[in-house]
Amino acid sequence: MASTTQTEISERFALSRDLHPERVATFAQDVRAGLGARPYALSPKYFYDDLGSSLFEAICRLPEYYLTRVERDLLATYGRAIVAAFREPLELVELGSGSALKTKLIIEAILERQPQLTYHPIDISPDALVESSLALIAANDRLRVSAHASDYYTLLRERRLTTRDRVLALYLGSNIGNFQPAESRALLELVSATLQPGDGLLVGYDLKKDAQILEAAYSDATGVTAAFNKNLLGRINRELDGDFDLDAFRFRATYDMRRGAVDSFLVSERRQTVRIGGAGLHVPFSVGETIHTESSFKFSREEIVALARRCGFAESKTFTDAGARYALTLFTVER
Repeated sequence: MASTTQTEISERFALSRDLHPERVATFAQDVRAGLGARPYALSPKYFYDDLGSSLFEAICRLPEYYLTRVERDLLATYGRAIVAAFREPLELVELGSGSALKTKLIIEAILERQPQLTYHPIDISPDALVESSLALIAANDRLRVSAHASDYYTLLRERRLTTRDRVLALYLGSNIGNFQPAESRALLELVSATLQPGDGLLVGYDLKKDAQILEAAYSDATGVTAAFNKNLLGRINRELDGDFDLDAFRFRATYDMRRGAVDSFLVSERRQTVRIGGAGLHVPFSVGETIHTESSFKFSREEIVALARRCGFAESKTFTDAGARYALTLFTVER
């Protein structure tokens, strides 16, 4: 029995969706699990409602938040060199493609070397895939898009990605830093098992650096990142009949040098009890008690290379900015 359905949205754009997606917890269930026992935590996957997505776009424009800007500059500078490391024809695969704005730079570099390109974006959001894919094919009549609305873990594990030519896979946005180390290794092992010897993987990641720079990137002076995190509480109020007083919490981001992670928290400013009707909770807080919202792991080049090597990849090239803040490492499958 087929596990996906494919829709031809246009002559050059097809979208595959899971017919029987894996059951995922609801917002209420995850809130109940995260705030039902100490220490409190909320999943960062719930940051991105409409308001949260707009706030994140604003974060990406902040002078302190260099990650998006530097990665885009690296792709613009080295995109041709990245593509030139492989023989044509190439196909392009992207894990967690989102808006695919930076991907355009790699697409353009590939199409300078070959007459046509098939791009396989993978994202959990069908709406994001439709919007980004239609924009891409409108901008280039030599591009074909075969999109997958799926969790990329599931897609790779079930071996549902079909390609014909040499593949360059993209994993950008420092998304590898959003997972615990064991989860990052499991994902790279799945990617390696999906690709063929000689295929490529380009990974973007934030480099370890001075704690002051890292903490400033996650705790900007204008308070946009604080609002982004507090929107989790606002979303609980809006969607789960909560009564969080957002002014009763402050945002804190600290770099744990031992773990190599920036940890984000919402900190209760007073003793209080919050009711969340839609999750059936009354959550007590003491003064200074925290809700963990996110851990963002940072890496050295050596750590990323060692991790990838254990998963069947060999380093081809690494590109960094002049300030050694961010890196792109290009790997090839070697097994």
